[in-house]
Amino acid sequence: MGPLLTRSSKKCLYITLNTVSIILGYGWVTWHRRSYSFALHSGQIGFTGRTGGSLPKDDEIDAVLADVKRNDASGQPATATTGSYKLVVSAPEPKRIASPAITNIQGWLPGLKADGDPNQLPTIAIVASYDTFGTAPALSVGSDSNGSGIVALLEIARLFSLLYSNPKTRGRYNLLFGLTSGGPYNYNGTHKWLRSFDQRLRESIDYAICLNSIGSWDNKLWIHVSKPPENAFIKQIFEGFSTVAEELGIEVSLKHKKINISNPRVAWEHEQFSKLRVTAATLTELSAPPELLEMTGGLSDSRHFVNEDAIVRSIKLVAESIARHVYGYQGKNIQIFADDTSLAVNAPYIRSWLDLLSQTPRVAPFLSKNDPFVMALKKELEDHTHEVNVQHEVLDGMFTIYDSTKAKLNIYQVASVTFDLLLLLVLGSYLIILFTFLVITTRGLDDLISLFRRPPSRKVKAA
Repeated sequence: MGPLLTRSSKKCLYITLNTVSIILGYGWVTWHRRSYSFALHSGQIGFTGRTGGSLPKDDEIDAVLADVKRNDASGQPATATTGSYKLVVSAPEPKRIASPAITNIQGWLPGLKADGDPNQLPTIAIVASYDTFGTAPALSVGSDSNGSGIVALLEIARLFSLLYSNPKTRGRYNLLFGLTSGGPYNYNGTHKWLRSFDQRLRESIDYAICLNSIGSWDNKLWIHVSKPPENAFIKQIFEGFSTVAEELGIEVSLKHKKINISNPRVAWEHEQFSKLRVTAATLTELSAPPELLEMTGGLSDSRHFVNEDAIVRSIKLVAESIARHVYGYQGKNIQIFADDTSLAVNAPYIRSWLDLLSQTPRVAPFLSKNDPFVMALKKELEDHTHEVNVQHEVLDGMFTIYDSTKAKLNIYQVASVTFDLLLLLVLGSYLIILFTFLVITTRGLDDLISLFRRPPSRKVKAA
């Protein structure tokens, strides 16, 4: 690819940007080039630093940003005499996506079944939604929502694969790992994933833990449930998590929200389980459910705001709580995934996946069935689990989705009228001097003077 910043022969500044998103309905333009995002919204100019990667800054782009910001801060709009910048966007006409696809990925860690036992083993499900949504789809990386949940699920799968690889340490529970799509759209992918289960599998699920936005908290997490706190299963889940949380110095609170069947809005992923009478809970840093299409991995959800230590502590909380449930160690201060052991949480593994997710837009309708990111998630689950399946579904028609997520933004430095007048004066003076010189050297001074003499009138000629 050629240089991103050049000067044309017309002396105008020309910038080719990697990604641009234009939202005409809100009258704003958002663009991103390397380590910056730049927004023009309702006449106001805002700047957001992007810290992902180690790409060098461009001095000329910095100068443009500083100039525009300085003019906006001074309250002096661009005029014909001061000059300005002209923004021109070239993009193809957006086309409607007829059947936007969503993809769910699941993997199993089968438990150890006693010989001659005809009963099906109970199952614990660990679930996280992996897609994002934002007004700028090509910039919606969702480092916290829900990149942190994806990283936690993959690390938990890795930890339990170490235990389940040995028959002596394999638990008598099946572990089901699900990476679901369609999270911003009322968890539509989770709904279709659960509907694909047969009745026996759904009934075997002891409980499900949904991981959502667990990378930007200080010292408190929330467990959201749909069943009343007095429910025996909810009590068991909360007590197990509370015991481990106290050992880790984490505060965990339980919050109950009853499902409104008549309302199509699904606030939390566990509600899709609850609708099928499966005990489930959502672990998150959010104390209240976000509105539709809110907190879904937009422009502000970047790598810079995610705390790796918070994710590590969340993983320890979930992994220890599930392990004690599986091995019957509830209420016992036994650390299965202790630090400085072969079963310790792998911080570099978490960091590498978090870095990848923070650079990968994941808006589901724009991910193909064989998208490299989807295939990477599938391969990672295959490395740690068995019977990995990929389920392709069509997103329910609650929204009309259009393509064209990328375009080019050209920024031209427009000269002022004063500059044009001065240039015209200089050129005019130069042409007059050149003309005078040529006439004098070829015809003489008298011919030059005669050009400016008034011609004689007709009466004089007649006389």
